[in-house]
Amino acid sequence: MADRRVPPQETPPLEASIAEAHRERPDGGVWEHPVMILSLIVACSVIFAALFIGWAFSL
Repeated sequence: MADRRVPPQETPPLEASIAEAHRERPDGGVWEHPVMILSLIVACSVIFAALFIGWAFSL
């Protein structure tokens, strides 16, 4: 059986493939990495708490 050549831009046909074409999900931007956002919020909260505690003890 001879192999048919498929151009590089095209996907070769698969045997017994039942999958349908699906749209690719758009880039989530900032929301793609929620751990970074959460860590930034936690870091700012810790800094604010440290400043507040320092202010309270300086009275």
